[in-house]
Amino acid sequence: MIRTGVDFGGTKIEAATVAEDGSILSRVRRPNPGVYDGALATVAQVIAEAEAAAGFVAPRIGIGIPGSLSPVTGRVRNANSVWINDRPLGVDLERQLGRPVRLRNDANCFIQSEARDGAAAGSALAFGAILGTGCGGGLAIGGAEWQGPNGLAGEWGHTPLPWQTAAEAGAGDGGGLACWCGRRNCLETWISGSGFVADHQRSGGSGGTGADIVQSARAGDPIAGQTLDRYIDRLGRCLAVLCDSLDPDVIVLGGGMSNVDELYLALPSAVARHVFSDSFITPILPARHGDSSGVRGAAWLWPLE
Repeated sequence: MIRTGVDFGGTKIEAATVAEDGSILSRVRRPNPGVYDGALATVAQVIAEAEAAAGFVAPRIGIGIPGSLSPVTGRVRNANSVWINDRPLGVDLERQLGRPVRLRNDANCFIQSEARDGAAAGSALAFGAILGTGCGGGLAIGGAEWQGPNGLAGEWGHTPLPWQTAAEAGAGDGGGLACWCGRRNCLETWISGSGFVADHQRSGGSGGTGADIVQSARAGDPIAGQTLDRYIDRLGRCLAVLCDSLDPDVIVLGGGMSNVDELYLALPSAVARHVFSDSFITPILPARHGDSSGVRGAAWLWPLE
C-alpha cells in the first residue's frame, strides 16, 4: 500500500509518497510561507504534486509538525513556528484536503521511521533527538512512536540544561538564555543548531553556519574547537539525564547537527561522565534515512487496513 506523508517544517513543507517497503516514490518540497492560510494551501499543493507524480491518491494523510496537539482542545501548542499555535490545524487541513489527517510532533515521526526500518530497528525503546533549528525529541516503543497521555513523550527541548556552569546560569540578560517559550536555559537555546551558532558568536567567534564552525574547528581554529567541545559536553549532559530517566536501547540523532561526525566519537564518553551508572553502552547513531525520516514516519502514522 502506498502512503502519503508531509513534513511541515519551519522553513519548508515537503510531501512524499512512500511504498510499503519504505522507499520514497515521489517527493515535492516548497518553502513554508510562514502564514497560516498560505501554509494550508502549500500543504495541498505539495500533496497534489507528489501524488500526481506517483499516480496514486492516498485515502488518509499523515503530517509531522513542530509542536504537538493539546489533548484537551485539539489545537497546536508548543510550536516554535508560533503562528500555528492555538490553531485547529488538523481540522483545517482535513477541510482543505477533503481527507482524514493525522498530526504528530515531527520528532515522533522521525523516530517512527528509524524504529521501523532504520537505525533503531528492532529496539524495544528508542529515543530520537532532532538537533536542528530547534531541539525536539520523540520516543518509539516496540517500533511505534509513543505520545503519552499528555502528548508530550520525549519532548525534552524545553527542559533546562542540566548541571549548569556559573557561566551558563548567568548567560544573557537576567540570568540564563531567554527562550521563545518564556523560560530560560531551555535545551533548545543550547544544543540546537541555532544554539550552537549563537554560543560561538557569544564567545567571540566569527559568523557563519554550524557547518562553517565545524569546518573551522577541524582546521584548527581554537575558538571554533572550543565551541564544538562545549557543545559535545552539553549534549552529553542532556543525554545523560535522558538515560537516567529512560535508559533507551538506542539514541538516534537527526537534524543538521547530526551530520557532525565528531559527535559519534565523543558523545559516549561525554554521556558516561554524567550518567548515574558505572558504565554507558547505549549506541548513539545517525539516522539511517537522514532527512527523509520525518516524512517517512508521517506517512506511517495511519495503520494498514
